[in-house]
Amino acid sequence: MSADLIRPLTVGALLVPLALLIVLGVPAFARHRLSERTTGLLVGIATSLSFGLLVAAAIAFAFLRRGVESGVESINLGTWFSIPGYHFQLRLRLDALSVPYSLFTSALSGVVAIFAHRYLHREPGHGRFFVLFAVFDVGMLLVVLAGSIEVLYAGWELVGLSSALLVAFFHDRPLPAENGLRVFVVYRACDVGILLAAVSIHHFLETGDFAALFGPAPWPGGAVQLDPGRATFVACLLVVAAMGKCAQVPFSGWLPRAMEGPTPSSAIFYGALSVHAGAYVLLRFAPLLERAPVARAVVVVVGLASAAHAAVVGRVQTDIKAALAYASLTQVGLILVEIGLGLHLLAVLHVVGHACLRSLQFLRAPSLLHDLHDVEAAVGGHLAHLHVHPEARLRPTWRGWLYRFALERAYLDAFLERVLVRPFLGIFTFLDRVERRLTDRLR
Repeated sequence: MSADLIRPLTVGALLVPLALLIVLGVPAFARHRLSERTTGLLVGIATSLSFGLLVAAAIAFAFLRRGVESGVESINLGTWFSIPGYHFQLRLRLDALSVPYSLFTSALSGVVAIFAHRYLHREPGHGRFFVLFAVFDVGMLLVVLAGSIEVLYAGWELVGLSSALLVAFFHDRPLPAENGLRVFVVYRACDVGILLAAVSIHHFLETGDFAALFGPAPWPGGAVQLDPGRATFVACLLVVAAMGKCAQVPFSGWLPRAMEGPTPSSAIFYGALSVHAGAYVLLRFAPLLERAPVARAVVVVVGLASAAHAAVVGRVQTDIKAALAYASLTQVGLILVEIGLGLHLLAVLHVVGHACLRSLQFLRAPSLLHDLHDVEAAVGGHLAHLHVHPEARLRPTWRGWLYRFALERAYLDAFLERVLVRPFLGIFTFLDRVERRLTDRLR
């Protein structure tokens, strides 16, 4: 009986935010703005209903696991399309990782949605925010509940798209639009890793189904049907994709720029869910990492470097959201270290605890600043002053150089511009000149 309930409950929990996207998106495209009250009511009903369906599915799955040794429930929704040598299967997967993570995702999304409805009161982009929020909700649930690499990739792209658009939410100013474009470019560059990983898995196994890749064993166990060389190749591609989404070194420069978005999106994206999406993917592919020690070593090194980088840079930030962003980056780096060391359950607990704490801090930040300004006004001035001895400015020390290094955010933006951006621009400029010469001759 439990097995019969799991399928409609899980599919329903996924379809509810999709229905919300349609209900909010169609009037928006028709340039018919729903009232804030109507939008808030629809969002509240959708998030509550989705969470309730997931709770019911989790209870049914818990009863099912008592009688099933595998502890895995695969939901086949059919094949989207099929061609010789390739078929796109719509599969969902419930196991010890996806069930608690989906509940956690849905609960946090609901909390942030309630906060955003009040926070963005009388904001011209109120409806647009919740359209993008619905895109994110659908994408994140697809990532968490994916039963195949194709479904995971689809959700991964929806999360990245909504993230970049919300960074550029206040597009009446040039800086948010520029930062949103930078976030989108970094995402697209690193997403090549997960795309090539999907293609490689299909090439090696002729399917992207996780059941075929990991076997019937419950998470985090599993026998990967790839030899160590191929497993290392695929795992390294996934690590590249995770580095971009988690803002790990050297791709950390986009994270403080993403704070240009509204506070609710900063909380749900860079404090809670999106910034941990790469960690979730590595947790999902834990059996693959177990077979790829080189990839695990890369994860540990990158995580340690990112944690150290964020700990240093975060200490000189004067903006509270940027400081919280680097604090998140420090913890995400440590989470990746735990994954690389094989401490998967500890990493899951770390993700949940850190996401809840950081979301609260992001959501509290605006009112905290307001309270601080009230206290300063009451005492008649700033609560603290930074006094620098005049001679200290003339004598550069290792602390001075470290302070400059942190202020420049480890020069990562300049490094990426010189190593990646300029060469690509040079190539495209050369190709543009070649094209213009060819078209001039054809005239």
